Order: sequence, then structure tokens, then C-alpha cells
Amino acid sequence: MASPSTPILEVRDVRKQYAQHTALAGVSLSVPAQSVFGLLGPNGAGKTSLIRIITQITAADAGEVFFRGEKLNPSHIAHIGYLPEERGLYKKMQVGEQLIYLAQLRGLSRADAVQRIKKWLERFEIKDWAKKNVEDLSKGMQQKVQFVATVLHEPSLIILDEPFSGFDPINANLVKDEILRLKQEGAAIIFSTHRMESVEEMCDSIALINRAHKVLDGPVKLIRNQFKTNTFEVEGQGRLLVVHPDFEVVEQQERENGFFYARIQLHARTTPNDLLRYLIGPGAVEVHRFQEQIPSIGEIFIRRVRETMPETLVEETA
Repeated sequence: MASPSTPILEVRDVRKQYAQHTALAGVSLSVPAQSVFGLLGPNGAGKTSLIRIITQITAADAGEVFFRGEKLNPSHIAHIGYLPEERGLYKKMQVGEQLIYLAQLRGLSRADAVQRIKKWLERFEIKDWAKKNVEDLSKGMQQKVQFVATVLHEPSLIILDEPFSGFDPINANLVKDEILRLKQEGAAIIFSTHRMESVEEMCDSIALINRAHKVLDGPVKLIRNQFKTNTFEVEGQGRLLVVHPDFEVVEQQERENGFFYARIQLHARTTPNDLLRYLIGPGAVEVHRFQEQIPSIGEIFIRRVRETMPETLVEETA
């Protein structure tokens, strides 16, 4: 039996080739239990190929995948829920009957399925649509139904591929809250998306795949700190004049009524307190805001993708 510290999923040196196309070139990653894990990458990077291997839709050419410390095998399918980017519901079937059918495929009895479906439809505010055909639902409501079908059997690993696609902000927040609730109840969620603001808000850890290779992974906070440049944003009032060997003004703007904005980079072995003391020293400026500029996951994503592109592609996209 796996210990509580055992990752729910480990991918070790997985490789996948389709004819002349390399989809995965030795990808390894580890998904902690009870966490939200962001699987990121541009289109065609290899994310979907990896998801299909984890869900046993296809097999890896080489490498291994472990679920709760055991080599991945068909028995684990019952513990995984998968919401693909390309949705697939039977449009002529009633919502309730369809959910019962899909739940029974996952091993639930009809009675258990009905009980769970009732709770989920109430939670998603679509209980009045249980006897409607799927084709009569809006795209957003259909996506809610497919999300319910993904989690009805209470999987311990949930894989969501672009779960917010097509949702308005209210329903996106509703789904986000449910994802976080499922995490709190013990599930691990692999979350594949292009919405970097969602990654920033929800993910504990991420892995970035580009051109079949993993190019970055780790906890979100640690990754952001790794990419910071020791640059601080300063806003205030007065005449900003920085003449000091330990500080470099990267950007400066003069604003109305004597206000200013600046980005100042600290050199090695210089602390934020050193800069702040210099700014507010005798005859200096009045500081209204002083904040370290730490890159967002979206900025890091773009930077790492560009760094790992062949030079010819970089020139074409520049």
C-alpha cells in the first residue's frame, strides 16, 4: 500500500512516436497526492499524448507510469476521471439517463448513481434539465454535464483538459470552486489549460512541455522565485534620481503633479532594504508603493517556450 507521501502519479522517461513525429521524448514528472497539477504547453507540445497514455487510451513506446506506487494497469482506470477537450455526449439522450449510463460503466449501481447525480445537478443548478435531451442544453450546460460525468465515480485522480473552455465567468468560477473542493476532499487534479491566470490561481505545481520535451517543472511559488530578476517597482512623489553603483533604473516615468513610476534592479549582494533606505534618505523621494516584480506563470511560459524553440522558428516569430 502506498504511503501518504507517495505521488499519486509518476511518469518516468515516457516516449511516444507517431510515424515520423515524436510526441514525447523521455518525459518524466511526478504529481503529488491531493494537489492541483498544471500540465502546460503550446499546441502540439505532447500534452494530449501524455494524457492518453495515463488514461490507457494508448500505450507508451518506452518508459513507465506508476499510479500510487504501482505500475499502471487496467485496474487503475476505475480510479481515474478524464474530461477531454473534445467533449462527447449522446445528444439525443436525456441528461439524467446519460449520467446514469456513464456512472454504471464506472461500476456504480443505479441507486448510487441516482443519488450522486441528484446532488451534482443541484450543485451545478441544472436539476430542472435532468429530463431534457443533451442537444437542448446550451454549450455551457453540456460542459457542466460532462464535468459531472467525469467525477461521479469519485476518482482519486481527475484529468481535466481545458475545463473552462466556453464557460462564462460565473460558471467558470463555479467549476473552479468545485475543482478546489474535490482537492480538499482528497483528489489530485491534472489540469491542462492555456489560461495562465487559472494556473496562477489554482495550481500547486506545474510541468511545461514543449516540442515533446519537459522543459520546466516544480511548485508554482518556487518556479516564480527562480525566474525573478531582483527588480522592484517603485511609485511615489518627488524627483527620482538614482546614482548608486548597486542600483540600476530599468524604467522610469514621470507622471502628473510630481508623481513617478520606476523599475529598479538590485545588483548582487544588495537587499531591498538597502534600496528602500536609499530612496527615503535625506532629500530623497516620498515612496507610496514598493513591490518586488516577480514574473507571472504566463510570462515564464512564453520565455521558456521561446528559449526552447529552434533559432529559425524564433526568427520567424520575432
